Amino acid sequence: MRVIPIIKCIDMEKSVAFYTNILDFEHVGTWSSEDFPAYSIIKKNEIEIHLSTHSGDGVLGNVVYLVVEDVDSLFKRFLARGLDISYKIDSPVHQGPVNQTWGWREFYVTDPSGNTMRFGEKL
Repeated sequence: MRVIPIIKCIDMEKSVAFYTNILDFEHVGTWSSEDFPAYSIIKKNEIEIHLSTHSGDGVLGNVVYLVVEDVDSLFKRFLARGLDISYKIDSPVHQGPVNQTWGWREFYVTDPSGNTMRFGEKL
């Protein structure tokens, strides 16, 4: 069994650019037309995420948790790729990896539609 999250997006072009340019996902494809909402697939290693502007595909503000190795290096890589952390100054986990009381080191990234990707590594 495999789980594939479907993330609601406002602007597919901006979303795909964010996930591919900043978070280093591969763009598999986008399906849309002038009269039809857009649906995209992105992948990174064994992780696959679907992005959708369809009205019935979830709500804005989703959260997806990604278990990773070397969370600190990954955060630095995202910064080097252009991750903007200036808009979430009040959120320490958006500013860089934080050791959480539940035994994980995490950082959060919010996409252009307000969905959050939480990257974590078990301490």
